[in-house]
Amino acid sequence: MIETIQKALKRIEDEQQVRILFAVESGSRAWGFPSRDSDYDVRFVYIRPIDWYLSIDDKRDVIEEPINDVLDISGWDIRKALVLFRKSNPPLLEWLISDIVYHDAYGFKEEMLNIRHQVFSPKASLHHYLSMAKGNYRDYLQGEQVRIKKYFYVLRPLLACMWIEKYHTNPPILFQELVNDLLGESEVKRVIGELLKRKIAGEELNLEARIDVLNLFIEEQIRHFTESAGLYRSVIADPTEQLDKLYRKYLRVVWQ
Repeated sequence: MIETIQKALKRIEDEQQVRILFAVESGSRAWGFPSRDSDYDVRFVYIRPIDWYLSIDDKRDVIEEPINDVLDISGWDIRKALVLFRKSNPPLLEWLISDIVYHDAYGFKEEMLNIRHQVFSPKASLHHYLSMAKGNYRDYLQGEQVRIKKYFYVLRPLLACMWIEKYHTNPPILFQELVNDLLGESEVKRVIGELLKRKIAGEELNLEARIDVLNLFIEEQIRHFTESAGLYRSVIADPTEQLDKLYRKYLRVVWQ
């Protein structure tokens, strides 16, 4: 599958006349809880030729391939990526630390990694993860029968909130690392471990009776972070000048 993904990335470069700076896995495979039939969620950052940016018109700054049962692949233009990076965009910060890398060229990803602590905003990240947890909990885990696999999509962002509260740094991408660090030897951790084994083994984890110990934990954490979210600060320093230099540098590096 890696070869298929890399061929797709090369085709995108040729068809779109771009150069891909890096491409990574961003979904359940990157988070460490894929099912046997999980698709591949590939995300990338690309750069167009210099003249494309010298225009009075705003242009489309994303590339999205048709999604199928196996592959979901899309990317952001470098300028869009850097604007969102300045805002401490959590999905982009996750892309940078993904362990599954399909393409990495020119050194751009490494430079972003080296300065990510300068743009990290505990406030923006916590609000993002809390909103994700609330939405998924509301949509999937109410009632007596629930879609069991959706617990992961509520627990992971809540654990990310707990990490931010504890360390004030960007959360790790691996779900198991969050569980091991934050939950200790608890009933919640034991139940999560059982669910994780079932999911990785390929069980459907579809409609089943809700798991009260997890619902109670989730509700407690959502309540806690809803009350405390206003206490977190945004980034103080403005990294715009540094990111402008990075933007100009890679226009030269890639095309000259």
